[in-house]
Amino acid sequence: MAREQVVFWQAQAPAKPAFGAPCNGCGLCCLAEPCPMGMLISRRRQGACAALRWDEEALHYRCGVLEDARQAASHASAWRRGLGRLRLALARRWIAAGAGCDAHLWAEAAE
Repeated sequence: MAREQVVFWQAQAPAKPAFGAPCNGCGLCCLAEPCPMGMLISRRRQGACAALRWDEEALHYRCGVLEDARQAASHASAWRRGLGRLRLALARRWIAAGAGCDAHLWAEAAE
């Protein structure tokens, strides 16, 4: 039996891509439940990920863990850049970046 869940989604967010299609930043998966990395950050297994960020200029959601790791890798000493790149690689692995949409979810507009 399918479970219903209500999430509050930015109206300007892109539509959820088809299963397996490249991520477009719709954010629906992260609004529904955190990934393994998000569980650590959010300290919860259900509900929206605390690391999810809305990008007002690009009009899509971003993973705050990835964004923070990118910044750490680009604005630091060589040692910290290495740690930042490691953190970025781990974050990308844990959120399955580049693997395509893996969310078995669908969205309905509120009436």
